[in-house]
Amino acid sequence: MQAIDYQPRLTTWSHVWRFVVMVAISAGGWFELAVWQWENDRRWFAIDLAIGLLCFAAVTQRRRHPVGVALFTNVIGAVSGSASGPAVLATVSVATRRRWREIIPVALVSLASAVVLYSINPATEDPLLLTLTIVVAAIAVAVGWGMYIGSRRELLATLRERAETAESEQAARVAQARTAERSRIAREMHDVLAHRISLVTMHAGALSYRTDLTPEQVRETADIIQDSSHQALAELRQVLGVLREDPGDADPERPQPSAEDLPGLIEEARATGMNVVMTRGRPVADVPEGIGRDAYRIVQEALTNARKHAPDTLVTVDVRGRPGEGLNVEVRNPLRVGAPPVLPESGLGLVGLTERTALAGGHLRHEVTSEGEFTLTAWLPWPA
Repeated sequence: MQAIDYQPRLTTWSHVWRFVVMVAISAGGWFELAVWQWENDRRWFAIDLAIGLLCFAAVTQRRRHPVGVALFTNVIGAVSGSASGPAVLATVSVATRRRWREIIPVALVSLASAVVLYSINPATEDPLLLTLTIVVAAIAVAVGWGMYIGSRRELLATLRERAETAESEQAARVAQARTAERSRIAREMHDVLAHRISLVTMHAGALSYRTDLTPEQVRETADIIQDSSHQALAELRQVLGVLREDPGDADPERPQPSAEDLPGLIEEARATGMNVVMTRGRPVADVPEGIGRDAYRIVQEALTNARKHAPDTLVTVDVRGRPGEGLNVEVRNPLRVGAPPVLPESGLGLVGLTERTALAGGHLRHEVTSEGEFTLTAWLPWPA
């Protein structure tokens, strides 16, 4: 449904006050004639009342047949004063559609009906010019009010459509960011597993073709194969369930970063002019490769956000943890002076980090503290 055709659902109160207004308009327009009918021709009074009730019933269908109901109530209003209320509401309803090819005929029929009713009304003593002036003014008010209501409904419907579109686009961007992060993780796992499987293949081939190995060399080679296979299975378990559709990821790229590369990442950020301080509670060489890569990506994205949103502030990177307790990564920086306390605008990088951390079995949180600092904290599982 287009915005111009939008018709909101009416509540019980909306029906009640519309009915009350129709009764008031009918009472005001029919009162003078009704008194004369009651005193001189009660059959006409009954017919007029029956026609009015019929119009009250017909106006309930104004949304299904707006033009038809408006023409019917205004035409029949030429011989019934009690039908004036439904005729006005039907005219307003047509005007909400803001289509002049519908409004003009209804307005002309309404004016003609008023002239006919004036000519057959024996109780009126008002001059025709005054009556026409009042009727034209009433029609203009009804049409203007209806067009205002229609314009407001169209505006609300348009805003609602834009909000729904923006929400769906944001959801699509978030889903795209999650998919990209999963693909990135899959690529990293591909490179790591390719390395480990190649080691297993090489040492297994050595055992097959080398017949001059001593028992000690065979045992060492078997230990290497066992250790590499165990690490490969551990890496594969972390990425189980992550699907990748990119066809161009078959060739391994450069070695994927780990926690050992964090000092290099910090130095690279300092080389670009950032003021970065790193503290850690345990040598990064002890961190397993899987969670080390995740920690590297978290710090990398946090530094990127700080570079974009607070380039002149001190960024503190804290990486600490121990086996069995997990690895805690915290990156914080004060907001720029005069900047409002808001989160980064796009947030897609943070969405990707949240997805990566959740896939690793951890959790990630980002917020603006009461001290005016933006903090990004993550916890990653570190098996004992």
